[in-house]
Amino acid sequence: MINRAVAARMGASLAVLLATGAAAQSGSVPDPDASAQGDVALTIYNNDIALVQDVRRLDIAGGRSRVEFPDVSAAIQPQTLSFAAPDTTIIEQNFDYDLLTPGKLMEKVVGQTVTLLRTNPATGAETRERARVLSVAGGVVIQIGERIEVLRDDGLPVRVIFDRVPPGLRARPTLSVNLDSSRGGARPVSLRYLTGGLGWSADYVALFNEAAGTIDMQGWVTLTNNTGTTFRNADTVLVAGNPYDNSSGGGGYSQRGMTRAGTEAPDRERLGDFYLYPISGRTTVANAQTKQVSFLDVQGVPARKIYATSVYWQQNDSEPRNVESRIAFATGRAQGLGDALPAGTVRFYQRDREGTPQFIGEKGIDHTPMGSELSLQTGDAFDVTVKAEIEKRETITSQEWEKSARYRITQGGKTTTVEVERPKTFYRTTMRYTLTNARSTPTEVEVSQTGLARGWWGDDTRVTSEDVPGEQLDIDRRRYKITVPANGERVVRVTFETRY
Repeated sequence: MINRAVAARMGASLAVLLATGAAAQSGSVPDPDASAQGDVALTIYNNDIALVQDVRRLDIAGGRSRVEFPDVSAAIQPQTLSFAAPDTTIIEQNFDYDLLTPGKLMEKVVGQTVTLLRTNPATGAETRERARVLSVAGGVVIQIGERIEVLRDDGLPVRVIFDRVPPGLRARPTLSVNLDSSRGGARPVSLRYLTGGLGWSADYVALFNEAAGTIDMQGWVTLTNNTGTTFRNADTVLVAGNPYDNSSGGGGYSQRGMTRAGTEAPDRERLGDFYLYPISGRTTVANAQTKQVSFLDVQGVPARKIYATSVYWQQNDSEPRNVESRIAFATGRAQGLGDALPAGTVRFYQRDREGTPQFIGEKGIDHTPMGSELSLQTGDAFDVTVKAEIEKRETITSQEWEKSARYRITQGGKTTTVEVERPKTFYRTTMRYTLTNARSTPTEVEVSQTGLARGWWGDDTRVTSEDVPGEQLDIDRRRYKITVPANGERVVRVTFETRY
């Protein structure tokens, strides 16, 4: 690669190049603020893929001709291009993405001659020398007369002046097509292609009011453009969903925080199995830009704080650990939020004693149907802990033996049936959960015991004793809601009988 400092110096030489008449030859540089795009429409998906539709009006010659389309995405997928123009067929297409940069300029003139302009920092005097570029591998090696030099980052002012723009370099990503037209004249030309580098996600800002039991939530679309091209005055629509394509294989968020999926339909336009989030009015999506647009703003959504923790089977903590701090709310119409939530990050804030909102945590969510229930972890509780321990574990052997397996073996050409007997063994395990609360108010903690199912051979777990009535969430999890007194401790025991 070319040394960055050398490339920076060459960047200054580009201005000299453009100021000379040499740039007027083939390969001239157009106005960087101008755009050859026409009526642009963008459909942007979550998984770094977008559909660009660009309708331009061009004058096409009759018969065979070559037409260039600058200002297409530098991340275009050429194989997805669709071209349409009346009375015209496409014969061949080429995508030129060798862009005009200082580094590319030097690479293209290896073996050719350029002009070095040096400035004496003491006197300001300028000297010019003709130099032949020998190599750009790891740095720029030049030959001036009989001597060989390396352009170094020594702080001395030096610029490189090129005689012309080398063939094949483009100032902007350009698509060129060979056409066959049955007539000449101006007509609309439609380009449609898929591109990477355009993506969006949802970002949510939620202000939690613990005393009122509500959140105020704003939803923002965060749109990023890394295509190398600016799309000006574009009609833009965002699609919440992850259509599969061979390059990405789908992708998207994993399910996080959704405790129950919703069954309500929002008042939004659908595209197949996806929801559309159009951006109001036309907008310019500049290259290397992050743009945010509001799409959700609701107040007073019912919400509550939850303290929760999960305990794995036979977990034996050596010391107490902090429980999770969660905020739970629903996305249904009756709860006031009333919308499907695209995948993104929910950031929670809470006002301090002086009324200033302070950040308290964030959590990612997947695409969430309207009417869903969410429980999002914001962090760990500072002064609420749990310690799970195996208080006692013993085996219980039945009085009868069970012939559990028969199998046939062959030894020396003789087949024998073998019977294997084993005792039927069960385990009785008593778990002890010690919870502490350093808060000045009683605190309810949800403790979920997991690992209660081990497949077909272990699906008959029994709870023979529990200090607090539990709720069986599924075959593998049982939840206990335990109230811990203010500035106090509570110990809860549960006894399980299992096959393992």
